[in-house]
Amino acid sequence: MRLDRIDIAIILAYLATSVLVGYWVSHRASRDMRAYFLGGNTMPWYVLGVSNASGMFDIAGTMWLVYLLFVYGLKSVWIPWLWPVFNQIFLMVYLSAWLRRSNVMTGAEWIVTRFGSGRGARLSHLIVVLYALVSVIGFLTYAFKGIGKFAVNFLPWQLSANQYALILMAITTFYVVKGGMFSVVVTEVIQFCILSVSSIAIGLIAMARVSPEMLHRAVPAGWDRLFFGWSLNLNWSGLIDSVNAKIAQDGYSMFGIFFMMLLFKGILVSTAGPAPNYDMQRILSTKTPREASLMSAWVNVVLIFPRYFMITGLSVLALVFYSDQIREMGANIDFEMVLPYALGRFVPVGLLGLLMAGLLAAFMSNFAATVNAAPPYIVNDIYKRFINPDASPRTYVRLSYLSSFGVVVAGITVGWFVGSINSVIQWIVSALWGGYTASNVLKWYWWRFNGYGYFWGMVAGIGSSLVLPLALPHTSPLNAFPLLLAISMGGCLAGTLLTPAEDFEVLKSFYKRVRPWGFWGPVLRQVLREDPSFKPNRDFRRDMFNVVVGICWQTSLVALPIYIVIRNTSAAMAALAVAAVTSVVLKFSWYDHLREMEETTEAASRPQPAPALSERA
Repeated sequence: MRLDRIDIAIILAYLATSVLVGYWVSHRASRDMRAYFLGGNTMPWYVLGVSNASGMFDIAGTMWLVYLLFVYGLKSVWIPWLWPVFNQIFLMVYLSAWLRRSNVMTGAEWIVTRFGSGRGARLSHLIVVLYALVSVIGFLTYAFKGIGKFAVNFLPWQLSANQYALILMAITTFYVVKGGMFSVVVTEVIQFCILSVSSIAIGLIAMARVSPEMLHRAVPAGWDRLFFGWSLNLNWSGLIDSVNAKIAQDGYSMFGIFFMMLLFKGILVSTAGPAPNYDMQRILSTKTPREASLMSAWVNVVLIFPRYFMITGLSVLALVFYSDQIREMGANIDFEMVLPYALGRFVPVGLLGLLMAGLLAAFMSNFAATVNAAPPYIVNDIYKRFINPDASPRTYVRLSYLSSFGVVVAGITVGWFVGSINSVIQWIVSALWGGYTASNVLKWYWWRFNGYGYFWGMVAGIGSSLVLPLALPHTSPLNAFPLLLAISMGGCLAGTLLTPAEDFEVLKSFYKRVRPWGFWGPVLRQVLREDPSFKPNRDFRRDMFNVVVGICWQTSLVALPIYIVIRNTSAAMAALAVAAVTSVVLKFSWYDHLREMEETTEAASRPQPAPALSERA
């Protein structure tokens, strides 16, 4: 497909503006590490929320979600629970506040507040740093494959997908490395505005070009139904026969069992808290625990509607106008081509340039946020702690530049040799999160869990998640999750029960500062002996109630734009009603409680800033 000169001019103007704005604000990041990595904890929660949403709005993920909606219809609303998308609800309800109360700069530094500075804590600290760096490289690889495949179908120059990805990553790296969190957030807010306009435009084009009757003729019976039974009951025979083979390959035919696995895995992964990536950095960048919770809630509001408006518009256009080309592909269906096809055929000159700029913004936002998450682990958790704890702030910032550049090179190198987006998604979902869950659930809720347990749980989980695909090549990552969890849990329990508990002074300090609920009885009793006025966290039932309501709220927000674009008015009104009712419930049971929660925390524990790692080591 060839772009008009106007479209090319719009795209180049967008790229130039992003670089100039990012560089313009970069001077604010050069003061010290907290300014570079966390924006000095000065940015408003709603700005950080838009930035976080923009970082999650990536091209590779959008291509995957278009494929899901094309094949599975409204039932695709549930499939992203693989990630799981409702982890944002757990963060909103309580985990963002717990994490922000720790007052640290990285997930690895958090380990010191939880496990102290003994040998087990040092091992845990190192495994978290390793996990964070490997996960960042994995997500950079994912972004590399997505932007390359997208760009080669649109941009007019005769370059390969890998060459396009290399150029666009280089442009984004320039302002990310120089500006840190400030540059990332400011440019992401601009990019999100472009993304939102682009997304709404695609949805409106689909609504104008495709009638409900046209869509009905292109999809199988049940495609537009949100709910399901034990079986998927979607038969594409006579429409696109090869899609049935794709469903069988995905392993989602027994949808009831698949859904229970999604729920089981999703709850466990969500209770573990955020992985050490850009989501965690946004939480740690907020001003207070209350604003951390509000930021996580805001992400759900600003991300879901425009993204699914775009996804549905692209899917509907492809279903009606691209089915012949898909049938011709036979067994070699490439659904990742749906997005380029729909844009190239249906979007007029000028608007196409804006939409292209929006999708490039999606890539740049996700890439920038991911790159920014890595340097804190290299600089703060390795260089400052083990090599040079007394270096000047300027030295740390300069090393951050070098660290950012290094992880970008590593991500590009891996991405150059990876075959497809889906292979990277499967590896992230299985190997990375499979090894992360058990250790990071226990660290919040069980006082006896120690640094050795954390270390051996992570080692067992990550190791088994890398070995199992070789030992059980025909087992899907989702079906392998219970086995991965059991192996990792075995490592956690063995490491914990065969070694002494952590120092009670460390545990008391952590408990008073973070105030988690869970199995903390012995620690609570000691805290109450010293401070009878301390108020423990009794919010477990309230939090679980809010999680259930929040998941219903989030799901209705996902379904609403889909129903609007396919013009199912009654279903859209039902989704809107659910969103409204759950919003009112959350206002009284969650939002009103945030201020009370923060006042209780301040009165009971009066947390102070965490001492520097060099002072504890």
